[in-house]
Amino acid sequence: MTDQIERTNESTFESLDPRTGVALATYPIAGTGEVGIAVARARSAARWWDAQGFEGRMRWLLEFKSAIARDAPSLAAVIAAETGKPDEDSLLEVMLGVEHIDWAARNAEKTLKQRKVGSGLLAVNQKAYVGYRPFGVVGVIGPWNYPLYTPMGSIAYALAAGNTVVFKPSELTPGVGTWLAEKWQSLAAPHPVFQTITGDGSTGTALVESGVDKIAFTGSTATAKKVMATCAKSLTPLVAECGGKDAMLVDADANIAAAVEFATFGAMGNAGQTCAGVERIYVAAPVYDRFVADFTTAVQALKPGGTKTSSYGPMTLGKQSEIVRGQIEDALAKGGKAVVGGLDSLHGPYIDPVILTDVPEDSTAITEETFGPTVVVNKVRDLDEAIERANASKYGLGASVFTQDSAVGRRAAEKLDCGVVTVNSVLGFAGVPALPFGGTGDSGFGRIHGADGLREFSTVKSLTVQSFAAPVNLLTMKRKARNMKLSVLALRLRHGRG
Repeated sequence: MTDQIERTNESTFESLDPRTGVALATYPIAGTGEVGIAVARARSAARWWDAQGFEGRMRWLLEFKSAIARDAPSLAAVIAAETGKPDEDSLLEVMLGVEHIDWAARNAEKTLKQRKVGSGLLAVNQKAYVGYRPFGVVGVIGPWNYPLYTPMGSIAYALAAGNTVVFKPSELTPGVGTWLAEKWQSLAAPHPVFQTITGDGSTGTALVESGVDKIAFTGSTATAKKVMATCAKSLTPLVAECGGKDAMLVDADANIAAAVEFATFGAMGNAGQTCAGVERIYVAAPVYDRFVADFTTAVQALKPGGTKTSSYGPMTLGKQSEIVRGQIEDALAKGGKAVVGGLDSLHGPYIDPVILTDVPEDSTAITEETFGPTVVVNKVRDLDEAIERANASKYGLGASVFTQDSAVGRRAAEKLDCGVVTVNSVLGFAGVPALPFGGTGDSGFGRIHGADGLREFSTVKSLTVQSFAAPVNLLTMKRKARNMKLSVLALRLRHGRG
């Protein structure tokens, strides 16, 4: 049970508006039985959904996309109420989610259809093909910070690949998942291809243990390890996105005005509750003072609150405020400085912007994910030192590099140990559905989005068709000595020469 969850009895819970604490709606806590029924229905529906083929599934998904787009303000209102984020941010999330449905629907056939591959000299008599088949039923466990955009990176791609989906939204944002399921049902599909089940952690556990064919999980690293351990019992494959500690690198020649604008958005947008947001900034010494001064001015202009004009909203998860407090305390205790805000920036669920400088690299403000409107800005000698510090993290989700030399930026990107790098922007990849997204290390494994995201929810099927008898047949228990001699000679001539 979290700060934003209130049980009304053993089988229901209320979602609360984090801005006011007012109850929004009551939802059932699905138990093992209810989850099992949903999965069984999804498995039955999977046969029909698979039979629709790429063209049929595309038509259904594009209709789903259009239905969401037509009713976008309604969905954005649910997102805003459950997360506390401003209306415009909620609507932007809907826009991004719709783009991913569109891309997955239109690109599934091109990516996953069976294709011919080369057979090679040894199998010259074989025609070889590779194709992709759906797993069957995919269980998606979503987060609360981007309750539409993030899980849609699994839902849309799994559906486009031919799977049916059972979606368990975060207990903080059940209304978003329920809205999506109701919108799908409004299309009058004859089978339950997409279902939402609501509940708490026990519901998520029941989904993982239900016999689904794959789990897509987004959440903390600690929870991902528990999910992975449960999946291991049944060898259920898992794709996990577990957050990050993303670094921004500012080179001496960077456009400081642009870097400051992106740093402000990346660090403070959505109250800092962004897995690939900016949490560490390493600035080259020649421009450090200017960057800090300009960044300070930009951040001080932000006003958190619960109104339509607020820069950002509250902590969606109430206990997150204490995590932020602990990291600020640790940074200050170890010699760091608060150039904007500090411990007095915390006001219940609302946190004013905090900029910390001169923070030792062993502080939790550097080593642990913050998920709040707090950012560390440290001075480095040059871009090479910035890369070294960025790579010292156990997380490897994303990073950004600011330099006016695009070649330098791309070389730096290649050296960064993470899943996605943006040069001269932050979070730019979010609006590019063709780009796969995921991390390394404690940020998880597997990919959503793009062609890799479609393949993530598919199994590979290889096929050979013999066209004629092999001229030199070695696949027999009656090999001829002549054939073996010819084969050894071919081996030496083909591969034995330098």
